[in-house]
Amino acid sequence: MGIETVQTAVADEAAERRREQRGWYIYDWACSVYSTSVLTVFLGPYLTSVAKSAADADGYVHPLGVPVRAGSFFAYSVSASVVLAILVMPLAGAAADRSGRKKPLLAGCAYLGAAATAGMFFLDGDRYLLGGLLLVVANASVAVSMVVYNSYLPQIAPPEERDAVSSRGWAYGYAAGSLVLVANLVLFTAHDSFGVSESMSVRICLASAGLWWGAFTLVPLRRLRDRRTTSSAAPAVHGWRQLAATVRHMRRTPLTLAFLFAYLIYNDGIQTVISQASVYGSQELGLSQSTLIAAVLLVQVLAVGGALGMGRLARTYGAKRTILGSLVAWTVTLGAGYFLPAGAPTWFFVLAACIGLVLGGSQALSRSLFSHLVPPGKEAEYFSAYEMSDRGMSWLGPLLFGLTFQLTGSYRDAIISLVVFFVLGFALLARVPVQRAVRDAGNPVPERI
Repeated sequence: MGIETVQTAVADEAAERRREQRGWYIYDWACSVYSTSVLTVFLGPYLTSVAKSAADADGYVHPLGVPVRAGSFFAYSVSASVVLAILVMPLAGAAADRSGRKKPLLAGCAYLGAAATAGMFFLDGDRYLLGGLLLVVANASVAVSMVVYNSYLPQIAPPEERDAVSSRGWAYGYAAGSLVLVANLVLFTAHDSFGVSESMSVRICLASAGLWWGAFTLVPLRRLRDRRTTSSAAPAVHGWRQLAATVRHMRRTPLTLAFLFAYLIYNDGIQTVISQASVYGSQELGLSQSTLIAAVLLVQVLAVGGALGMGRLARTYGAKRTILGSLVAWTVTLGAGYFLPAGAPTWFFVLAACIGLVLGGSQALSRSLFSHLVPPGKEAEYFSAYEMSDRGMSWLGPLLFGLTFQLTGSYRDAIISLVVFFVLGFALLARVPVQRAVRDAGNPVPERI
């Protein structure tokens, strides 16, 4: 009878864990539509066109009196959003660890971001400042929400499951992005049939991403569980002190810090390519919005298989080697992008396919690898630092992209400047002995990592 009771308890625990995992996947399903439809496809070209309509005769807008090329305004806005996220993320990570009440934090960030995204419906005419403000709020909100979201991974998946669970989360996100992009493509290409203008169709696509984000966030909020803590630490308003304490704590596990620094570098390149690819395609290559939507849709479809496929490769070759291979692919792909001929959508689709095959896997495996390097009980705190490396520190790439265009007037020069992030990130990651890093963090070492 005792054995049966234990077996029942184990089965119930496993069932509850799977239920939480399925709920966890759905937040990727909810918020990834913002990253895909808004940040990657529509907002960059559209906000750039709005800024150009407000520009002076020399092609400059003047936010807060500062002269900015209209073509650089979107990139600078992305950088500003990340700086704001940096200020808030330590507070979120500290509050999550100290209170154990992650769901209210997740809900607050998600619905603030969803509301800002829905508000993009009102972005028309020459309201480039409104577009920049809403972008800053939405992009910062999704970044902060991911601190809380990622911190659940060590709690809902044992070490041997994390690569697969993390990869499935990314796959859910890319599947949602694909589904919504199909609807976006139908609306945009047939906007006359629906009785709306092209501008209105873009604004509807932007706003619908916010509605999607808010609606599907209800699922993880119902399924994920808060884990109460007994911490008597100071209130979360001292989040910056907590971040400083986290960095000091990382000195005890310097290999975790070394991985985080490598990730900061190469992920900055990934995030910048994601946010600026549509601007490059529309402004430098002269591709239509329909072509860009179809290309990003191709990325989403292939990224689902790519995330799951790279998860399987990691089981054979280890996460570190698989990530290093993806960085080589990123470098080659970005270099090829510099030479793409203008007005040739076929080659742009080839480039999109290459990106799709490595995009999801490189991010998913980085997240799961880091989860092995987090000391027990420090999940949200360490993932706050991780998220600052993921989205929070990804202001250097957009800033470099914007400055390069501002100085040269060439988006080709801007896109090739990003190669440095992948080359340097590869070199830094290759030097990290991950098995020793897992042991130093106090965690069991998986058979392959």
